[in-house]
Amino acid sequence: MRISDIVLLLNTLWFVGAFIQFSIAQRNTLKILLPREERSNPIAPTLAASVAFLGGMNLPIGLLSFYLLAARPSFFQPVEAQLALFLFFAACHFSQFAYNVPVLMRGGRVGVAYWPVLKGPMLRIFVIDAALFVANLGVALLLTSRA
Repeated sequence: MRISDIVLLLNTLWFVGAFIQFSIAQRNTLKILLPREERSNPIAPTLAASVAFLGGMNLPIGLLSFYLLAARPSFFQPVEAQLALFLFFAACHFSQFAYNVPVLMRGGRVGVAYWPVLKGPMLRIFVIDAALFVANLGVALLLTSRA
């Protein structure tokens, strides 16, 4: 198995997992994002619906990664196409990582605002998105060295 295949598999697992977490397990996600005392807040259902939308955006990214891995379509064979798609995946992971950096810089959860970036599930999300950003960018750099 090539490194690019491993990265595609990891992308698939991560983005489909994000879909499950945010779209199917909305209540669980709400527990991560909101402190216990705020879960009865009338705005909580709106937040739950918002994270479901985030899951909906992750599913097609995961399915694209799976399709590229499983079907190996002819359009994915040229190095330029692979480069474009690995840069796309890198950007997806980077955007999810980068938006947690300001929260981290503020110290994570501040009162009832934000979420704890350096503990629990959010730490795992933060680290994995950073690692998969680097992995996808690494594959893209390897591809450019071959071109």
